[in-house]
Amino acid sequence: MTELADSPLDPDRWVEQYADYLYRFALARVRDHHTARDLVQDTLLAGLKARDRYKGVAAERTWLTGILKNKIVDFYRRGRRELLVGDLLDDTTEVPLAFNERGHWQAGPNTPREWQEERIAEMDRDEFWRQFEHCADHLSEQTRRVFVMREVDGMETDDICETLGISAQNFWTIMHRARASLRKCMETNWFAINV
Repeated sequence: MTELADSPLDPDRWVEQYADYLYRFALARVRDHHTARDLVQDTLLAGLKARDRYKGVAAERTWLTGILKNKIVDFYRRGRRELLVGDLLDDTTEVPLAFNERGHWQAGPNTPREWQEERIAEMDRDEFWRQFEHCADHLSEQTRRVFVMREVDGMETDDICETLGISAQNFWTIMHRARASLRKCMETNWFAINV
């Protein structure tokens, strides 16, 4: 059922209709059940307090998701004082930089293999995304957080750096490691499987 953007807010049904979605959204970004629950509660409370400012431009769920995104950014900003330097650089597998001066993969043992067209065509299947989430769960907390903010939430580099209190150089190092680790994991656990 599609919700009309100009329909009035109905806070009495928010928990029933949106809590599970908002919880999954938050959990994908903070990876802690208690924190995700707290963020959803804060979102619903903030929505209730701000309901008179709702202009009906977006659907109710979209409006609440926007509030949740702001709560998540605030959570990251509060937490950046507690980040450990090791978390910024940590991944279980050290991935050597394998790019040339033009930003292209260098030929060598770390050069990614070509993916099979049949497997690429299946990337919209649930199994692919479950495997991708499994691979993402093996990234360090900070690496996963930076990757999700950039690639899932579409935040700009400068905003991520400001939110997390990291330098642009550190951001690009983290993104490189995230992409390389995810690619290696997906090659092993998805693309290497015989079709």
